[in-house]
Amino acid sequence: SLEHEEGKILRLQLELNQVKSEIDRKIAEKDEEIDQMKRNHLRIVESMQSTLDAEIRTLRLKKKMEGDLNEMEIQLSHANRVAAEAQKNLRNTQAVLKDTQIHLDDALRTQEDLKEQVAMVERRANLLQAEIEELRAALEQTERSRKVAGQELMAARERVSSTLSLINTKKKLETDIAQIQSEMEDTIQEARNAEDKAKKAITDVS
Repeated sequence: SLEHEEGKILRLQLELNQVKSEIDRKIAEKDEEIDQMKRNHLRIVESMQSTLDAEIRTLRLKKKMEGDLNEMEIQLSHANRVAAEAQKNLRNTQAVLKDTQIHLDDALRTQEDLKEQVAMVERRANLLQAEIEELRAALEQTERSRKVAGQELMAARERVSSTLSLINTKKKLETDIAQIQSEMEDTIQEARNAEDKAKKAITDVS
């Protein structure tokens, strides 16, 4: 009958309205989730930018420290060469002094008329002794410089190690960010699929 058909139509409209309301509610929830994902994505992008800036600063610092390290290695090598040369000169001077002392002893055992020659040898020995003292002082200064350069080299190596640790941490953060982006894309695709299903349901009811 007509009343029966009208009642059936009213029930269908009521069910359709309920379905539409449920779909609208789910769409609103998905929209909120998408907005939240967008905000999260923005924070991730900002974090990535901060990480990139930190990486740039780290690379610059690493380059500077590598330059400083090379310079200190050059200085250390030079200091070692100077120390070796000073030690060589000291040995040579000591040998000369020993030889001179032998000649001095021989001269003292000879005739009195060799006193002038002995005096000349003594003056030469004094000069050589002064040179030895100067060489010893230079050797001590060189050794101190070498130790300082070695300490600075060790400190620079520690700074380079710290920089490499920061770079490894940055790579891990990049991996985590890529995983989060993949999960976010999967969630967005699920929302789109739900929206397509809702549209299809509305079309089927209509």
